[in-house]
Amino acid sequence: MTCSRIADFRNLSPRDRLQKLVEIEALSDDEATKLMSPGVLGLETANGMIENVIGTFELPVGVATNFIVNGREVLIPLAVEEPSVVAAASYMARLARDSGGFTTSCSEPLMRAQIQLLDIPDPHNARLSILANKQEIIDKANACDGLLNRLGGGCRDVEVHVFPHTASGPMVVAHLIVDVRDAMGANAVNTMAEAVAPLVESLSGGRACLRILSNLADLRLARAQVRLSADQLTTSRFDGKAVIEGIVEAYRLAAIDPYRAATHNKGIMNGIDPLIIATGNDWRAVEAGAHAFASRHGHYGSLSTWEKNTQGDLVGTLEIPMPVGLVGGATRTHPLAQLSLKLMGVETASELGEIAAAVGLAQNLAALRALSTEGIQKGHMALHARNIALTAGATGGELDLIVRRMVEEGRVSADRASELLRQQRGTIS
Repeated sequence: MTCSRIADFRNLSPRDRLQKLVEIEALSDDEATKLMSPGVLGLETANGMIENVIGTFELPVGVATNFIVNGREVLIPLAVEEPSVVAAASYMARLARDSGGFTTSCSEPLMRAQIQLLDIPDPHNARLSILANKQEIIDKANACDGLLNRLGGGCRDVEVHVFPHTASGPMVVAHLIVDVRDAMGANAVNTMAEAVAPLVESLSGGRACLRILSNLADLRLARAQVRLSADQLTTSRFDGKAVIEGIVEAYRLAAIDPYRAATHNKGIMNGIDPLIIATGNDWRAVEAGAHAFASRHGHYGSLSTWEKNTQGDLVGTLEIPMPVGLVGGATRTHPLAQLSLKLMGVETASELGEIAAAVGLAQNLAALRALSTEGIQKGHMALHARNIALTAGATGGELDLIVRRMVEEGRVSADRASELLRQQRGTIS
């Protein structure tokens, strides 16, 4: 991959940005043409993806630049409607370049399938009966998917959870732990759960009800780390040491207060969701797992951590469930999902998950830095002004002029945009 640091990328026109990506061989001419053409996802393809199709819905796709992940330059496609997300992630990645960028790692791609068992008078005894026959259950599950086994995946373990007191009586829930390799894994684990349910019923003496995956993918974690010195965070207006203190203090509130944690974690997902969408993955599953994971200690708290090391540097970490895949579903069907993966040079689902964690940490850092310095609105509203001006009907050169005037005045509103547009066009209403 050519260097992801592309000078003045944000100041180019969309066509020139694509040409720049072609020049550095991140995209081919044909791929650039696809991105410039609306309706790449044809109706026939869309009709095969979901039910009752009447059309397609597009989002802007931007490229986050400047990222170094595990020493590798990465250009990151983000499909998102919210202004500031792409710019903020790119800027934080640029600051982090001087300290080596982002370091990432991950666990094995293990997903859980749950089999709910009811009508069991002796749930603890049933648990041990299931565990005593663990290998038989694993073998029956693996008989469902020969291809997954040949690829090195398959059912690896069985867990059993007992809930002795529920409104439906004692409940036992068996978990199949499945290595899904480069798939998201829903179809594989659901098939296994349904296949082994009769056996688990027989072993436990119970009645199987639900047989489905869990989106709390707490065994399939992606991790990201970043370090920035005070010098890297110093600006003409703010001292880097004070910025670090402000970021750490802001994080500490998110760690203890669910009202702040919800917004803090939403900022993390601002970076992650657009990448999940751009690659055709299930962003709802990622969101569900992330927020459940944030509650794993008995209260809802921050997904990330921000600390100072012994040198006084700011160090940030993020550990998050990341059930993403490269095979199956829209990832294989949607042409732009395939193009997004190619742009990043991603070869495994684990690598995709790690990059997503890095983007989430970058986006979180951007929000915390803004909150602890000039406030969140200054940079966000400058970008939001473009949407306001577009809504008012501004086009071409008048768009930039109206945006600049509103930002300079500190008056970003639909009324002011309309007024400036009338002035620019010399009309009176």
